[in-house]
Amino acid sequence: MGIDRRGGRVVPGVTGLVVVVAVLAAATAFGLWRRARDGRVTEARVDDLLGPDELGAALGERATLVQFSTAFCQPCRAARATLRHVAADTDGVVHVEIDAEHHLDLVRRLNILRTPTTLVLDGSGRIVRRATGAPRLADVRAALPV
Repeated sequence: MGIDRRGGRVVPGVTGLVVVVAVLAAATAFGLWRRARDGRVTEARVDDLLGPDELGAALGERATLVQFSTAFCQPCRAARATLRHVAADTDGVVHVEIDAEHHLDLVRRLNILRTPTTLVLDGSGRIVRRATGAPRLADVRAALPV
């Protein structure tokens, strides 16, 4: 309950309304922040090598697009389509999808916090770029090593 400044009366619902507006503002700000960051390809901070044994597939000569996904992840489907498209259209690029639930040791080692997460590896298996969320086609192409 709130107090009406004019007469000192208690006005029901004012405090509740203020709380609802504050929560909606905070949720909107978080949603806009997450939307701006989702799918953006950034420099990788992990100086780690991944090989065919860990990936379960051969590395691409130019690059390997490693996608960590889970069974019920809706954005993983969009990421899969984008990454497969790039791999099919670009010589020397391979797409590898890893089920995060069945490779928890690798997920922990690489600090995968949500799915989909995409790692771009160079020809030697070094992680050079990283994207959390479904990456955009142009961003994936731009992230490929020369």
